[in-house]
Amino acid sequence: MLPATLKPLALALLAALPLLAQAQLSGNIGLTSNYKGRGQDQDTAKTRAVKPALQGGLDYAFGTTGFYLGNWNSTVHWLPGNAIETDLYGGYKFKVGEVDLDAGLMTYIYPGNSLGNTTEAYGAASFGPVSVKYSHTLSRDYFNYAGPGLKGRNTGYLNLALAQEVAPRITLKAALGFTRFGGVISSPDYVDYSLGGSYDLGSGLALGAALVGANKKAFYGSANQSRVIVSLSKAL
Repeated sequence: MLPATLKPLALALLAALPLLAQAQLSGNIGLTSNYKGRGQDQDTAKTRAVKPALQGGLDYAFGTTGFYLGNWNSTVHWLPGNAIETDLYGGYKFKVGEVDLDAGLMTYIYPGNSLGNTTEAYGAASFGPVSVKYSHTLSRDYFNYAGPGLKGRNTGYLNLALAQEVAPRITLKAALGFTRFGGVISSPDYVDYSLGGSYDLGSGLALGAALVGANKKAFYGSANQSRVIVSLSKAL
């Protein structure tokens, strides 16, 4: 039986499944043993290594124009009164030679506590198995990192990632991120990392495992620890 905090998200995802019959709509759903955002625990209510989170989203592509809209959701527990993170994003993808480019906007919404709401502009480029993405905070606050009413605008996040198939159905994945705080946030900048891989089980089902962590703790959380995170996802 699902915990009470998971039920609203599970019902929302199930209600959206019939929409996937449309040709340009795709989706995903998954379960992870721990959700870390930019290396930081998104469930600070528990100190144990296993803190399951239910996740899923939908993406809509406007034909071959390159424009897209999307939504992604996860259960979380770090803001009082809130249990869900809802991400809304939209952008434009295009190619320059052999390089794939992507630019857009993303808003992170915490329905039960708006103090965490954050909006960023992002730009990304990928060439073969390597990708780089930069996100820049446009909203006044950055995930309530400096506390209520304080400003984190102009915080930047740079992420370099690698995804390379090394054997049939096996993909090696690695990522390194750097957060540079802006505004009045006085916390030290930090680095986060992820090293692991995924195994394609077929029919859109994938099993993943990775060591994820950061060299600093989040302002709102307890001491951050590196964790081996296991996930199971399904493309819809």
